[in-house]
Amino acid sequence: MGSVNSEPHLFHYICFMRTTILLLLAALCSLSGFSQNFYLFVGTYTKGNASKGIYVYQFNAASGEAKLVSTVATENPSYLAVAPGEKFLYAVNETDGKEPGAISAFAFDKGSGQLTFLNKEASGGDDPCYISVDAHRKWAMVANYSGGNLSALPIHMDGTLGALTQLIQHTGSGPNKQRQEKPHVHSVTFTPDGKYLIAADLGLDKLSIYRFNAAAATEPLTTPRDSVQQAEPGSGPRHISFYPGKPYVYLMTEMGGAVDAFHYADGKLQQLQHISSLPEGFKGDIGSADIHVAPKGKFLYASNRGDANSLAIYSIDTTTGKLTIKGFESTQGKTPRNFMIDPTGHWLLVANQRSDNVVIFRIDPATGLLKATGQQLSIPAPVCLKMIRK
Repeated sequence: MGSVNSEPHLFHYICFMRTTILLLLAALCSLSGFSQNFYLFVGTYTKGNASKGIYVYQFNAASGEAKLVSTVATENPSYLAVAPGEKFLYAVNETDGKEPGAISAFAFDKGSGQLTFLNKEASGGDDPCYISVDAHRKWAMVANYSGGNLSALPIHMDGTLGALTQLIQHTGSGPNKQRQEKPHVHSVTFTPDGKYLIAADLGLDKLSIYRFNAAAATEPLTTPRDSVQQAEPGSGPRHISFYPGKPYVYLMTEMGGAVDAFHYADGKLQQLQHISSLPEGFKGDIGSADIHVAPKGKFLYASNRGDANSLAIYSIDTTTGKLTIKGFESTQGKTPRNFMIDPTGHWLLVANQRSDNVVIFRIDPATGLLKATGQQLSIPAPVCLKMIRK
């Protein structure tokens, strides 16, 4: 009798488990599909070409394909920053000194993929070239290249910008009298803990480290003791990239064509390595630009403009933070000012400013080497790439 009565229960249990498994599989498939879809923002130079400003694409990380969704007009949005929460985007407006540089704020609708202009504020110096937003979305930090300074602009609850409340002016010069005749602040990057901001100054060959206080009313930056890291004279510090989850940071030097590796701890940098981003014996014009650690931390990539038009590929020793060159890859265009690695770590996209194309490469997960997919986006003077989940 007992064995007979157990059969219906067994049948219902099997049906329940089958339904549960199917629901779990459906949920996983849904999550997988969600995780493969992103929005790609492309900032451009609008002067003297047909650029419309900022371009918004849908990017499919399963296939590496991108489809244009929308555009918004704004002057020379050569660097972009998406604020935490992904509802607002901020763009620098370079003006070549004809009028003071500015920062524009936009609201972003993930449903439609549309950017809506909110307001614009002066950046405090000529030719703003980099912007970072803190984790609390309280402040926009701006590097003004020709102004030789950095500024702090408050961000309101509605995403609009307030007028700048702090301006830090660098002074001095470097050994190259043509390129380093005065300070040229080229980037401002928050440390992973959010406690400091690192300003790379091409003109002074220095990394200046500022303590950051998001709760400050008007002046969020202060200068702690021993807050300057000297780079190689004449090297021209440009951009930096932190290793995810480890105390390493990497500096791209524009004029030196090399990467400097540092150990980072509590607002202090200790140099570990200096390694070229160009092939041995390279004799052409040097103009290195951007640098990024891959999401999983195994590899680092650096872009070279000038005569190289290449990406340097490095492996990273996770125990020491030191780099080993793996190879070089043509960017299939001219002047790779900026590039990015998608959040899945499968794709690398590079913006070639002077050949008007964004080239999409697949990353070999074992070696870090790149393979062109044949897919390119035709965009006038692309210079900055940012990506968020759809």
